[in-house]
Amino acid sequence: MASRKYRAVMLIDDNEIDNLINQKMIEAASITDNIYTHTGAKSAIEFLKNMEKMDVAEKVLPDVIFLDIDMPLMDGFQFLDEFENLSALTRKKSRIVMLTSSINPQDFNRSKKYNNVKMYLNKPLSHDSILKIDV
Repeated sequence: MASRKYRAVMLIDDNEIDNLINQKMIEAASITDNIYTHTGAKSAIEFLKNMEKMDVAEKVLPDVIFLDIDMPLMDGFQFLDEFENLSALTRKKSRIVMLTSSINPQDFNRSKKYNNVKMYLNKPLSHDSILKIDV
């Protein structure tokens, strides 16, 4: 059983179908009432920066960010590099789950170098994988 209910989660994936499938899986698992969806890492970073400026940042920042690796313009690792420059509040509150179709062991090892990456899952999300998330 899922041990937590999150205030908000964020999906970042350039594939809209993957985002839709993952969103439906998250909704079915009832782990949150708020899902922010982005089809680009750049827009997600801007979204987080804008949230940081709000007085209610603590309440609206996502608890979990599901991040794809292979995306155009800004990939998952570039997102992680930018994420490191966000506020201490954001870095403390938002935990990252790499959600990818990559089976490259180098990607897995590289993701471990980032403190905020708490899990590495293969797409698509399943009910079981969602229930195992505890970040």
